[in-house]
Parts: sequence; C-alpha cells; structure tokens
Amino acid sequence: MGSEPLVHVFLVSFPGQGHVNPLLRLGKRLASKGLLVTFTTPESIGHQMRKANKIVDGQPNPVGDGFLRFEFFEDGWDEHEVKRQDLDLYLPQLELVGKVVIPQMIKRNAEAGRPVSCLINNPFIPWVSDVAESLGLPSAMLWVQSAACFSAYYHYSKNLVPFPSETDPEIDVQLPNMPLLKYDEVPSFLHPTTPYPFLRRAIMGQYNNLEKPFCVLMDTFDELEHDVIEFMSKFVPIRPVGPLFKNPKAPAAVRGDFMQADDCIGWLDAKPPGSVVYISFGSVVYLQQEQVDEIAQGLLSSKVGFLWVMKPPHPDAGLELLKLPEGFLEEAGDRGKVVQWSPQEQVLAHPSVAAFVTHCGWNSTMEALTSGMPVIAFPQWGDQVTDAKYLVDEFKVGVRMCRGEAENRVVSREEVRKCLEEATVGEKAAEMKANAAKWKKAATEAFTEGGSSDRNLQAFVDDVRRKSLEIGKKSTKLGLDIDIPVAKDAISA
Repeated sequence: MGSEPLVHVFLVSFPGQGHVNPLLRLGKRLASKGLLVTFTTPESIGHQMRKANKIVDGQPNPVGDGFLRFEFFEDGWDEHEVKRQDLDLYLPQLELVGKVVIPQMIKRNAEAGRPVSCLINNPFIPWVSDVAESLGLPSAMLWVQSAACFSAYYHYSKNLVPFPSETDPEIDVQLPNMPLLKYDEVPSFLHPTTPYPFLRRAIMGQYNNLEKPFCVLMDTFDELEHDVIEFMSKFVPIRPVGPLFKNPKAPAAVRGDFMQADDCIGWLDAKPPGSVVYISFGSVVYLQQEQVDEIAQGLLSSKVGFLWVMKPPHPDAGLELLKLPEGFLEEAGDRGKVVQWSPQEQVLAHPSVAAFVTHCGWNSTMEALTSGMPVIAFPQWGDQVTDAKYLVDEFKVGVRMCRGEAENRVVSREEVRKCLEEATVGEKAAEMKANAAKWKKAATEAFTEGGSSDRNLQAFVDDVRRKSLEIGKKSTKLGLDIDIPVAKDAISA
C-alpha cells in the first residue's frame, strides 16, 4: 500500500439523532475521499450507537479511499441524569467538559501518530470552534437545516429585518431571495411565545461564533436553494454538500441510528407498487394520544396501506407511551404495519411506497426529495414549519395536513383521510410525483462525481489538505510536531 499521509479530521456531534446522522454522513463522504475521520459524541449516545450498529471504539472502518473511526467521551453526568432533558442545563455542562476532553482526545491522537488537521461540529456546540482556535487548528461547521432557515436565523441574529415580536406576533417576514414567510412559517424558535426558548439560545450560540469556522458546510444542494445560497454566500463562506445520506462510494458503511431498525422491507416487497403511505415523525416529535387516535381512524377509513413508525419516548422524558386504538391492528390487517424504528432511506426508495407523512425535519425533507417521494406535511415546530412551506408551495411535492404545534389543534380523521387520498390518487398526486421525480434527478446530479455538491466537497477536502500542510510547517501549541505522516496501512496500529 502507498505511504502517503492520511489527513485526519475530527467530527464532534451534539448528541441528538437529527445531529448525529448528517454529521456521520458527512464523515463517511470525507472518508470516501481519502481522509481519516474520527467521529465523537458523548458516551450517553455512544452506547446506543454501538448496540444498534456494531461499532467498535477506535477501530478504523474502511470507507471508499479512507477510514472512519469512533471515539466517545463521558460528559460528566450519569446516563439517566434527568437534567439531560433540559438543554439550558445540559449545554453548559457539555461545553464545560468538552473544552477539557476534546483537546485531550486530540493530543492522544497526535501522540498515536494521527494528528488532527481540522475540527467539524454541528449546531448547538459552537464552542468546538473555540477549542480548534485554542489549538491552532482550522474548524468548519455542518449546518443541519436548510439554507433558508440559515438565512432566517442569520437575519434574526443581526436584527436585519422585523420578526414576530410580543407587540406584533403575527407579522410576516420577507427575507432576501426567499418567498414571503407567514408568521407561522418562520422557524418557530424565533417566536417570542415559543415553548422552546432554550433551542433559540442554543442555535444563536452558533451565530455569535460564526466568524471562526473557515467554512459552513450545508446538507442541501445548489439546485434546490440556489438563490438563498448565493445571497447568503456574500456574508458567510457556504458550501452546499448535500444530500449527504447518498454516498456513491460507501453505500453500506456504518450507520448512526440509536435504535435498531425493525424489518419491514420484506413486508413492503409483498405490496403492489405505490400502495403504501409511510408515516414517521422523526426522533424527537411526540404526538398527543388524541392525535394518534385521529391519524389511526383516518388511515382505516382511507383504505390505503401504511407503514407507521411509532418510536417509544425516551425513558427519562416523562412521557406516556402512546397506544393505538383498540382493535386498530386487527381491522387494518395485512394492509398496515406498525414498527418502532425503520430503515427510512430504504423505505423511501421502495416502489411500494406512494407518499410520506412527515414532520418535515430537514433530514427527512432531504431524504424525501432525493428519493423522489411526495409528502404529506405534518410539521410541529422549529425549522419544520419552514420546511413544510417549501415542500408544499416552493418544491410542489406535498400537501399540507397542519401548520404546526402553535395552531394548537388536533387534525381530524376526516382531514387525515382527505390528505392521504389527495397525495396518493388523482391529478394532484400525479403532479406531485412528477415534481418529486425532478428533484430526485437534480439531487442525484448534485452528489454524483463532478456534480455541484461533489465539487464543493472536493474543494473542502483540498482546503483541509492544504491547511494540514501549513499546520505541519508550524509547530502547534500542543507542544507536538503535528507533521507526522500516517501511512494508510499503519492506521490500524
């Protein structure tokens, strides 16, 4: 094997499923382009990932032309510490520990002949770029929402346009190169009345630190959000590198799920093409029992087949386990299947699936668009309400079932049935399917070799390699000469 050095990037993730997935996908893409990638997040998530995905700490997994390895760290709190559920308490704890532990991990890697050349974090942990700066290392950030939402938060943080306020809560927001957002289509954390002000504070932390990363990578693609990306690139060095979940060089590499997926592909295989709706509200949204009952009754009366993901709540979240109405499964028979977790990428690519009832989180949005899957938008909060606006009105691949949690109402079984039918049969369904197919083609072109996202990713890798050589020339503050070549065949040592 050749002895050319493998440049090492270190990925630090906030411990949430919607954060781990895109950052790990980025890690696999970077590894497939010939880098050594170490992925780290707190041990509270590490043990779940090990169990669900057969991960071995420190072991380099070959991905394309490079390698991916995992190291997890203790965040100083007991696994079932209830305070973890409160971000106002947990984020400062994570920062306190992370600022000590991450430099130690980087030092250990350098001593083992794997000097780190770049740190990459995702939102909620902006202090990672402070750690990089203190070590004389470059850093980048992976934004895990849309470019449109990035722009909304940016304009809010800099106070550039009026947003809903206590005196004017129903103001619509006009941002440059974007459609007008009604007051309830603006990312809901920016509302004065949001029940989640801690999430606004967490996201704003990144904007206060935005001058430190040399690059903001985004899990989107130029063709999808061209105008807003072009506009925001005047202020921030943005590189769209999505859809990250598609990796031509490493289709079967390690996954980042916290739960093992149930087997439902065999069940889908037995169903006629386009006969099933897939229902999943992601890893965080948790519905009220009354809403679950209405969805269930709407499914029964619509007569469509369905695959429904009902994730149990986190044991420390203090939530009641949701139940299906009595006799529901018997009445549905073989036309319905309910699982706790699913291999979503495979499900969305399955010919039996006709539409996706989704909470419109960005990961699910990108997966739907890239799979050519029409959606039934059921947003709740945060960026979901903005994503729903784009899916329905801009990308024209969806029907709207609700406007978000702030509406404070239960969507009735009649509305559920109507939306299911509209998205699966008739003229509107055919139109959405055709638009979805166009986005699938555009996404595929973007991530395929030579496409817009692939070129952006390659440019990033080239930047990191160049910066790595510069670091090698000047000794670091770690007191270690960081210019240690790592032979490909020596990294498993």
